[in-house]
Amino acid sequence: MLSQKTRYSIRALQFLADHWQQGAVRLDAIAESQNIPRKFLTVILSEMVREGLVISHRGREGGYELGLAPCDIRYGDIIRLTRGSLALVPCASRYAHETCANCLPEADCRLRGLMVALRDEMAAMLDRLTLADPIKLEPPFAEDLG
Repeated sequence: MLSQKTRYSIRALQFLADHWQQGAVRLDAIAESQNIPRKFLTVILSEMVREGLVISHRGREGGYELGLAPCDIRYGDIIRLTRGSLALVPCASRYAHETCANCLPEADCRLRGLMVALRDEMAAMLDRLTLADPIKLEPPFAEDLG
């Protein structure tokens, strides 16, 4: 599952993409509209500034805006920056590989094979989609309605 930091990062960047080339957006506007705690958002946006995805403007008219065009920011990159890996299990991670505790040897583990295949498919999709791509909103599942 995605970490809370990753989910907040994606939502903040999507919001900034929606306001692309409209000037700097105040931190409070992002936090309020995306339901992100202000302090957590400050940390996230600071990291995104260091990575070059966001530009920070100081002063009375200051705020944040994307440092790259939305079409140049891929979801896979955002997830890797904030979570470190697209893999669901540590043994399937390409860049943060760890042997799973209480498991079979990796060469014998079909679950690892499945997770590596899933990681590759997910990476291909997330590296194809950018902040500029429309995302279809799915209705809540019936059991969530109440």
